[in-house]
Amino acid sequence: MPLPDLVSPELSPQFSRRSLLRTSALFAGGAMLTGLPFGRAVFAHDVAEAWPNVAAMADRYVSQKKLANLLLTFGWGQEDMAHTVGGGTLSLAKPAHVDEDSLYRIYSMTKPITGMATMILIDDGKLGLDQPVHEILPAFRNMRVLVNPEGPLDETVPANQPITIRQLLTHTSGLGYQIVSKGPLQKAYNEAGLVGAPVSRMPIPGLPKVTPAPDLATFADRLAELPLMYQPATKWSYSCSLDLLGRVIEVVSGMEFEAFLKKRIFDPCGMTSTWFQVPASEAGRLTDNYGIVNGTPFPFDPGTASIFLDAPTVKNGGGGLVSSPKDYDRFLRMLLGYGSLDGKFVMSEEAVRVGTSNLMPATVDTTGSWIAGEGHGAGGRAKGSTYGWGGAAGTLGAVDFDLKLRTGLWTQYMPAEAYPIRDEFLAALEKDLTAMRAKMGKKAA
Repeated sequence: MPLPDLVSPELSPQFSRRSLLRTSALFAGGAMLTGLPFGRAVFAHDVAEAWPNVAAMADRYVSQKKLANLLLTFGWGQEDMAHTVGGGTLSLAKPAHVDEDSLYRIYSMTKPITGMATMILIDDGKLGLDQPVHEILPAFRNMRVLVNPEGPLDETVPANQPITIRQLLTHTSGLGYQIVSKGPLQKAYNEAGLVGAPVSRMPIPGLPKVTPAPDLATFADRLAELPLMYQPATKWSYSCSLDLLGRVIEVVSGMEFEAFLKKRIFDPCGMTSTWFQVPASEAGRLTDNYGIVNGTPFPFDPGTASIFLDAPTVKNGGGGLVSSPKDYDRFLRMLLGYGSLDGKFVMSEEAVRVGTSNLMPATVDTTGSWIAGEGHGAGGRAKGSTYGWGGAAGTLGAVDFDLKLRTGLWTQYMPAEAYPIRDEFLAALEKDLTAMRAKMGKKAA
């Protein structure tokens, strides 16, 4: 496809940053997945044979070249390795196959990691779940709130309560987001460089050219100067709060954000392939990321020339990480182990249990939001025994504590609405489960 087809003005709405980075369908799919009844017998034989409809769905997307790859992972309890279905290649133009060591832009699947890092500091006694943020970052002491979330920035009222750590963890602080806010506030976010993770080196219609804030400290200071969209603890609204928590973690721990993640989560979990900047030596493992234009994939961030090979000025705790299916599965396995992995202590059982529970303030209204009628924990959706979140480029990661199941969906394309992969995946999964139940019923008879 020639480049002009991608950047033609009539396609701009399709490639708005809000469209590219929307995650509602992603985490909803992961939530439904973890609610399905798996059992040990499922993992006692070849996975592709056990999941013929899932395998066929993955093969269809890959064989028809709608996507370069579609890899699904299933892990039971503390099994060392997750089982896989599907596959494909790192790029539609190259023959190298993806596997559990391939690298994917996980975008908002960074949020549960930042959430658990916060829970570690709460467990250490260095933070309080309901501690006002201004006690750590004084610039947030006297916040203002927009009268109209899309209205003028000078039409505000005082915040009726301080922002707390709990609110940052659950998107209930009232903060805006460059991919969610509209009108003057969104413009102000762009002008202040309060943007999320990078998307591509090339210009993309709908994505204004923005110079990111130079560091997390400046990001936090500039954010504090802008009004909130809503009064704290009143409304669930997807926000940059997990990015702000990266700065909170730096101040409280006395360590640079990524250094803290490495010391307290990545190293003890054995996550050796998770970074904000992919080392040049590992570029050969990085998948291409595709924009879907009129049903055709266009590589707008090739792995070997990815913007994720550059050092970010701000290490976004809300969406900046690249990881591998193997690494993220180890993070999920640590959660299923209630803080322990391979005999190593990572975080306390209480910190995991609290962090994966519904932490939203009782005063919050979720009506009309992505999680209406559901709950939110430390950086991820929490409902019943399930916890997880999705990423803007097609990834999913979730655990079900009752079923002792960890699950992942790995691919790279934007926007999420371009293909109905999550719905098709869940439908194929249910067909396979129905067949399994029937087969097991016959054996029992």
